[in-house]
Amino acid sequence: MAKRALVSVSDKTGVVEFCQSLVKNGYEIISTGGTYKLLREQGVAAIEIDEVTKFPECFEGRVKTLNPYVHGGILHRRDKQSHLDQAKELGVEAIDLVCVNLYPFKETIERTDDFDDIIENIDIGGPAMVRSAAKNFDSVIIVTNVEDYDVVIDAIENEKNTKEFRRGFMIKAYEHTAAYDSMIANYMNERFNSGFGEKQFIVGNKVMDTRYGENPHQKGALYEFDRHYSDNFKTLKGEASFNNLNDLSGAVKIASAFGDDNAVCITKHGNPCGFAIRDNLVDAYTEALKCDPVSAFGGVVAVNGVVTKELALKMNEIFLEVIIAGRITEEAQEVFAAKKRIKLFEMGHDKLVLANDKKDFKHIDGGFVFQDADKVNDDEVKNAKLVSKNAATAEEMKDLEIAYKVASLTKSNCVVYVKDAAMVAVGMGMTSRVDAAQCALKKAKEMGLDVSGCALASEAFFPFRDSIDAAAAAGVKNVIEPGGSIRDDEVIEAANEHGMSLYFSNIRHFLH
Repeated sequence: MAKRALVSVSDKTGVVEFCQSLVKNGYEIISTGGTYKLLREQGVAAIEIDEVTKFPECFEGRVKTLNPYVHGGILHRRDKQSHLDQAKELGVEAIDLVCVNLYPFKETIERTDDFDDIIENIDIGGPAMVRSAAKNFDSVIIVTNVEDYDVVIDAIENEKNTKEFRRGFMIKAYEHTAAYDSMIANYMNERFNSGFGEKQFIVGNKVMDTRYGENPHQKGALYEFDRHYSDNFKTLKGEASFNNLNDLSGAVKIASAFGDDNAVCITKHGNPCGFAIRDNLVDAYTEALKCDPVSAFGGVVAVNGVVTKELALKMNEIFLEVIIAGRITEEAQEVFAAKKRIKLFEMGHDKLVLANDKKDFKHIDGGFVFQDADKVNDDEVKNAKLVSKNAATAEEMKDLEIAYKVASLTKSNCVVYVKDAAMVAVGMGMTSRVDAAQCALKKAKEMGLDVSGCALASEAFFPFRDSIDAAAAAGVKNVIEPGGSIRDDEVIEAANEHGMSLYFSNIRHFLH
């Protein structure tokens, strides 16, 4: 007796060839709507769904597969005689393969805000068939991804259609419907509840397993939103570890925060230990390295541009664990070839690429906290309020902008010192803002860096004037901070006493 396959897809890529192969392997094709029309036009002997349901498609296509002849054909158990007898009694014929991909809800919400159109692109019959077929994977193959067509045909033709094979597709199917429903729920909450409904769904697609997690005894993997890594992350040498990926993310965010500028950021354990902008990337890297070459050893470097042979030769002078750039030329890759431990990644573009996620979340014991993603707008420094008597020059404002953006992307409490478009000192992740300021200055002194005349940024307000006094003693000339302390007047007074410029952005950028 011929097997039967029910094929109803929105994404019709490869479906004709898939059905042709099914027919060659003894399957009768049942189909619906546009899929049926395409198959018939291409000479595939398909039968329309209403021949099976014995009921016409109705309500403008809202109801066509929600029918016991469909779901009974999928769901009845082939290993129970009572099910087989009842199927025969009711005239229900077995459906042995279901190939369904769902109405394009994501594409719909990206192209229109028309709610009626959006509602009509919520699939009902598709998920029901997918779930039915997945539940009865003992006997039914469920296919939800066009990339699996060849694998399924190979299994059918080469006696690989085992229960274990079908179980794998069952898991994929429930992942598929869960992700689809999650997308709809999240959209509705975004539209009507400001994105914070009673349930919050975080769905990612697996890119790869990492060798281990943060430590060797932990398992780990990388998951992505919207193909960000699949489309913008190419491995040229080595293998990204769990910790590498975290460090890479921090470095890329900072290096790409300045548009098309030739920016280089060096990070260690997710925090910047070097940053600079120059007319060319070789100079930018050279200046970035000066901030803390000790921490840079074994660090991660993000280059907002193309790594050339010249830059590679310069970078190859010390041990760097990871380099990520817009692109890395073949000549540059050859420079690094002899170093076994270095890892090279590129984004396939002339500059680094950010995903610009709209939401952010952090795991806490027993759950997670969820929020709008923080974003430093380009006009925050430009619109900052001058609260001191002295003002910064246009060139000094550029240093303030760099310090402000880097501080906003560095672990709190933090302060960042910038001079001539290069970071010369940074204190981060401290329990005291005073300690952060003093730690940064101590490090700068050890490195032999002159911070006099530099810009200082803090991601949150200074609670006391002591940090301003310490900055003045080090020669800091310009300061930017959010403001908002009950002692702001004392801080302003201190800045005026020292002849410094002081700006309040009125926006705090904590990063815990």
